[in-house]
Amino acid sequence: MITRRDFAKFAAASVALPALARIDSKIDGVMIGAQTYSFRTLPSIDATIAAMKQIGLGYAELWEVQIEPRDRAKLAAWRTDPPMDEIRGIRKKFDDAGIDLYAYNYSFRDEFTDEQIEKGFLMARALGTNKITASANVDVSPRVDKFAQQYKIYVGYHNHDSMKPNEFSTPDDWKRALAGRSKYTCINLDIGHFTAAGFDPVSFLEEHHAKILTIHIKDRKKDHGPNMPLGEGDTNIKGVLDILKTKRYPIPAMIEYEYGKPGMDAVAEVQKCFAYCKAALM
Repeated sequence: MITRRDFAKFAAASVALPALARIDSKIDGVMIGAQTYSFRTLPSIDATIAAMKQIGLGYAELWEVQIEPRDRAKLAAWRTDPPMDEIRGIRKKFDDAGIDLYAYNYSFRDEFTDEQIEKGFLMARALGTNKITASANVDVSPRVDKFAQQYKIYVGYHNHDSMKPNEFSTPDDWKRALAGRSKYTCINLDIGHFTAAGFDPVSFLEEHHAKILTIHIKDRKKDHGPNMPLGEGDTNIKGVLDILKTKRYPIPAMIEYEYGKPGMDAVAEVQKCFAYCKAALM
């Protein structure tokens, strides 16, 4: 189990910024940020950072695809030998904007070599964070945990509602991945997908908060239904935010805008999501 002392280390892990420089998006004690996947339609990581600054979001979970090569044929080689100086520069861009680069999203898969797994931890370290989130295979968790212990970096496994073998969809999938692992193996709870898969994110948060690294805020309909604007689906977003507020769990709620259709303005929609979270916490 992660102790409160470990949680304090989470909060302190990022490079400290001057108080006046940091964007404050903590609402009644709840850290509200964004998974930068939300800005996937923007042309660059610079545009994403500018959008977060415009909206006023001070916590980021960096989506790996935004810093990887666009040419998929070059991806395996890039993951084996990533440009660390360039990656350190990305951290500086977030710092200069007053945004806490809280976690790096690097999705370990069974086909990854051990070297590629290890490079994910080295990239996280270059980005100045001790937290990785991962849409990973369940069976890769033992190999990942070996490096997590070595580098003292926490890995939160992200769920979908695919209900496929070797993918994170149910509480039992996390149970299997966490069994016998170190304290560095954790959970990245996507409350929208969890609801669509037929589970209750509120009770899960209450029971497993000590192992939850980050939460993804999105809304979906039950029974594997579609993504919806916040407040229009079946996900108990307010219940989750209320627990974070009343229990003071230091778990960031990262907006993950996924209901968009071609032509929609991602920045405007994430702004709406942020406003919804603010209202829910009042």
